[in-house]
Amino acid sequence: MKILLACITTLAILTAPVLADGDDDDDAPTFGSAGILSRDNREDLAPLTLSSGMPLNESGKLELKSGTYYEIEIEADGSQELALAGAGFFRAIWIDEIVIEGIEIRPLGVDSLEFDEAGTLEISFLAIKPGTYDFGVPGSDLQNVEITIK
Repeated sequence: MKILLACITTLAILTAPVLADGDDDDDAPTFGSAGILSRDNREDLAPLTLSSGMPLNESGKLELKSGTYYEIEIEADGSQELALAGAGFFRAIWIDEIVIEGIEIRPLGVDSLEFDEAGTLEISFLAIKPGTYDFGVPGSDLQNVEITIK
């Protein structure tokens, strides 16, 4: 009886690692030690240009993928004091940082951005909530970008 029990125990110990290896996740994305913030999961977007009476970008659209980390520059030429509103968009993303002239800001939330003079800011963020969001100068049809997170 002791020999039979020893054989069953040995068999269980030897086959356990083989059976545990059955959930192979080779098709899952692999991230570095930084997870979704790793370099392999980052994408630079074309800059948006803020100028009086001009569109923010050529197409008027941006398409993003949920779970991807993005960086975008917004450049204002100073031709007019202009604000960019996008509360819905800002609530659908996690903002890592906003950089203005070398100063890094790590906000808890943003409703809008306003440029009083010429300058550049960079926003680093993680797209989270799928949907379509408006981002642009309030009251302007031309100076808006439709941002879609898929």
